[in-house]
Amino acid sequence: MKKAYEIKRAQKASLFLRSIMTLFSQATRDDDKLGGISVSRVEMSPDKSTCFVYFYTPGGLAEFEEKFRQIVLYKPSMRAALAKQIAGRYTPELVFKYDSAFEKGLRIEKIFADLKEQEELQELHNEIQEPNEAQDEFNSDEN
Repeated sequence: MKKAYEIKRAQKASLFLRSIMTLFSQATRDDDKLGGISVSRVEMSPDKSTCFVYFYTPGGLAEFEEKFRQIVLYKPSMRAALAKQIAGRYTPELVFKYDSAFEKGLRIEKIFADLKEQEELQELHNEIQEPNEAQDEFNSDEN
């Protein structure tokens, strides 16, 4: 059973995620340079002093690096807005990072798809071989 402080920690992390996503979606509506980038997840450090905000862009790490300079400009205003929205003694420092987990997931899915395709080809090959072997046995019985 989870303890009360673990539940509060999860709720606070969830609240940070919702708040940051809301603030960032407002920023993307105001700034065309941030189009195509989205918040994928938020993690708090164990001591709650740092909030890691992970972003995903369809263009990959290169696109994130291009837009990173623009994202950093919103850091002070996002932190101030978080301080107003979330009750707490301290507002954590925001650290922006690129989230490569989505790309890793796509690579893993591709590997599974390739393995499945190889397995299907092997089954097809086996099905083709079996009739040929039966035909060979039939021909040898005739002789």
